[in-house]
Amino acid sequence: MIPALLSKIGLPVLVNVVAEALGSVDTPVTRGAAKALRDVDEAIRRGQITPEQMSEANRHTEKMSEMALEERAANIAEINKSLRAEIASKDKFVRRMRPTFGYLMAVTWAAQMFGIAYVIVFDTARAGVVLNAMSSLSAIWAVGLSVLGIYVYKRSEDKKVQGQKEVIFWDK
Repeated sequence: MIPALLSKIGLPVLVNVVAEALGSVDTPVTRGAAKALRDVDEAIRRGQITPEQMSEANRHTEKMSEMALEERAANIAEINKSLRAEIASKDKFVRRMRPTFGYLMAVTWAAQMFGIAYVIVFDTARAGVVLNAMSSLSAIWAVGLSVLGIYVYKRSEDKKVQGQKEVIFWDK
């Protein structure tokens, strides 16, 4: 939606907006990019870039936006297709995979937290080493908890859709 909106605004406005945004970030790279975009804006104002060239650039921007939207729609369709297959599956493991993963994450998290608490209380000399080691696991936990978050979110959507079907069924 945003790429389509930007393609409708046109390249001159987009160049100006991006130049202003990058100009507010104080790094050599963003300052250089902002200067380059201001130079493009100045060339547009002086007529060094013809209306035909601008029209072609706008057309290209619209086409790139359409392609990006089509790619996003295809990705979402593929995700929905795999989720529908999971829900419709007769295989108990496939249907129960999300809750199983959630329970395993909860048990693992609890075991780790109890282990850390035990070390902090009963083996305080090693607590610093254990806490440093724990921080090394943050990437693994971030991935696992992200997956769990997606599972919970998608399951909530599934329940909403199922509830809507039931409401429609009972209304008849």
